[in-house]
Amino acid sequence: MTMTEPQHDRTRDRATPSLLDQMGGTAGFVYSTIPVIVFVTANAFLSLPLTIGIAVATGLALFGYRLLQRERFSSAVGSLLGVALAAGIVAWTGSARDFFVIGIWASLAGFVVTAGSLLARRPITGVIWNAVHGGTHPWRSTPAVLRAHDLATGAAALVLGARFGIQQWLYVAEATGGLGIARVAMGTPLTVLAALVVVWAFRRSTKALVR
Repeated sequence: MTMTEPQHDRTRDRATPSLLDQMGGTAGFVYSTIPVIVFVTANAFLSLPLTIGIAVATGLALFGYRLLQRERFSSAVGSLLGVALAAGIVAWTGSARDFFVIGIWASLAGFVVTAGSLLARRPITGVIWNAVHGGTHPWRSTPAVLRAHDLATGAAALVLGARFGIQQWLYVAEATGGLGIARVAMGTPLTVLAALVVVWAFRRSTKALVR
């Protein structure tokens, strides 16, 4: 019996979709950068209405391609809705820099949540881990586990805070090209780094508390 339980735990861990899988995998991050690159490039040479149309058309093309690749509908349509909403805001305001405003304020909201949970001594990654595992584990009273989630939530807060600070500064400076570069550079690479810390904290918690 004791030989089968660890094997069962490992099987369950492998069966649980990773954070990266839930967000569309590495390809999902790459797909999310394509409309940004297309928008910034088109905006440098074309009128704003044409730029908006090309960005939306790119989003639609990627949506269709991802469905053909048998990706989850929720992942594929989420990126399309993001592009459509950003383009709609640009069409409404008439300012190309507003293509990035949703991401900027989403980063601020994420920073407030993650930083606030650290100040409250309830790091959000620990709250999520405990909820996923039944909500009954004494993770806050286990020092090693609490420290792991402090680090994981802190990493997420650092990434989100940096995104907001730098991109908001570029937004105020009306540097649309700079916003595009910052969006790509601070998107996939930093998200993957933060996700790795979160995955490490989750695994450490599972090893320490799940029998």
